[in-house]
Parts: sequence; C-alpha cells; structure tokens
Amino acid sequence: MQAQAPNQPYIGLWSRLTGFRPEELSRLVENRAVVRISLMRNTIHLVTARDAFGMKPLCMPLGERGFMRGSPWGRDLKDADMAAIGRAGAEIMGEKPRTIADLAKQLGRRFPDHDGAAMAYGVRYMVPLVFTPPRGLWGGRGQVTLTTFEAWLGGPPGPSFSADDLVRRYLAAFGPASSADLRAWSGLALRATFERLRPELKVFHDQRGQDLFDLPRAPRPAREVDAPVRLLPDYDNILLGHADRTRIMPHGRHLGMFSSNGVTQGAVLVDGFVRAMWKPATANSATTALVTPFVKPLPKSEQRPIVEEAMRLLEFLAPGAKHDVRFAAPSP
Repeated sequence: MQAQAPNQPYIGLWSRLTGFRPEELSRLVENRAVVRISLMRNTIHLVTARDAFGMKPLCMPLGERGFMRGSPWGRDLKDADMAAIGRAGAEIMGEKPRTIADLAKQLGRRFPDHDGAAMAYGVRYMVPLVFTPPRGLWGGRGQVTLTTFEAWLGGPPGPSFSADDLVRRYLAAFGPASSADLRAWSGLALRATFERLRPELKVFHDQRGQDLFDLPRAPRPAREVDAPVRLLPDYDNILLGHADRTRIMPHGRHLGMFSSNGVTQGAVLVDGFVRAMWKPATANSATTALVTPFVKPLPKSEQRPIVEEAMRLLEFLAPGAKHDVRFAAPSP
C-alpha cells in the first residue's frame, strides 16, 4: 500500500475490505510483521516483512541511481567516499531509530569535509532502512524516524524476489497491463521479462494495438458488473498502477490531483472512474468531506451514493464527531 502519509494505508484498506479494523493493522506494525519502507519509485510503501526482504533488493538500485544522478545532494557528494559514508550511516542508524537531522549531525562529525544533510539523505536512499513507529500507527504522532533492516527485522534484505515473481504479482493486482505500465508503477524496466513470460500469459490488445498482459485465470468482470462508489486516499496505487491512466482518470489530469494550493487530494470513483477529488477537513468539532467534481457538477444520482460512502468514511476517520459532505464548484 502507498504510505507516504501514515494514514493512507488505513483509508486504502478501509475502502477495499469489509469490516477493516485499523487497530489490527497498527498491531502488525508494532509487531514488525508489516513495515513502511521505500520501494517502488523510491516512494514509501507499507508491505509485509516477507515482502520487504524480497522486494527491497529489486528496488535498491532505484534509490542509488536517483540519489547520485537526480538529486543536488548526490551531485554535491560526487567526490565523496560513499561506501564509507554508507557504512557509517548504517552503524549510526542501527544503534536506535533516529531522525534524518540527527543522522546528519552524526555524519557531519565523522566527515567534516562534506555536508551533513547531503550525506544523511545519501544514507536514506542507499542503505536499507525502515520507518519506525509511532508514525505509521493509527492516530500515531511523532517525528519521522528510521532504523536499519538488521535492527528492526533481524537481517539484511534478501533473498530477492525474481523479476518473474514481480511481474506475476503486478499483473495479479493491475492486469491487463503492459510492460510500460509496470515501469510507471515500479520504476523498473522489465520488458524482457514480459516477453519471456508471454507463453504463459493471456495477451490482449488496446485500441492502439499495444499488448496488454494478464494472468490466465485472473478475474475479468463483465462490462455490466456494478462498480460501487469508492473514496480513495491521495496517491492510491490504483492511480499509479499504469502508464496510461485514461482507463481510470480523465485525460490530462495530474495523477496527484493537486488543489490550487498544492495540497494533494484523494479520488472519488464512480462506476470505476475518477469523477471528483475529495479531502477531509476538521473544524469546530465537525469533520467534513469536501468533494470537488471535474469540469461539471455531478448529477444528483451520483451525489447520493457519494454522500453515503463519504459519511461512512468520516465515521471511520472521526468516530462520534459531527460529519458533513459538501460539494465544491467543479475544478476546470
């Protein structure tokens, strides 16, 4: 589950599972059976400990390349001994969970010729780390702290899942899909893996003739199957699972659906398509879901199920509070 904001997985699972209880997920995080780590696209995801061991080796090169080639911190350290900095960072972070600011101070003392913040972010991207509670718990607060895989999970990442395993698991969640779709979701180029697996996969073609792959026995609901209204958290993986997002979002819409002040908002699905944005707001002991349609107002027939679903979600987010749902003017 996408987990850049600590509450994202809870809303995402609530929208998918009947009877989901947030304290159960919090317990798994506390017991270290589930962890928040950087994976696909160098972004934070919530995964099982088993998946953390298997997926981290596949995604580690993304962090290393992204830091050294794509960040100003990496460019500042082009002449530094990154192996030595990485070893020192792993030692420091393995002692106890620390903030990046604390790591920067510690590294600055050991390597005074280099910028402490740049080195700390290098360790953040190039050493396998785990985000530690209380952030990530339901209702948890606190600074962002990290520690090493070894300290939190008892060992380094590995053995790695195979590329074949990753493709099959991706298709189980997002198929039918192309190799470009998987690359958009993960940051990994696995076209050759798709071609190797072609004989065992079901192959479809989109309107442009592009190959779309799926598992042979994957469910493929009929066109007339109802898709109920859903309110998703911002940056839900449904919005990030394909290079061609027109299958779920209006053409030209930014995947993060930024509001005018740059704050990301969640998605409202109607009949399986994104028709609006939403965000919660709390004031004067009341929690409101503000729904902003795309381009034109939503008809009453669509507003009613949105209100019903939003009220259920607000009760989940703020039980016992006053709840309301408001529809804003359409976003152009």
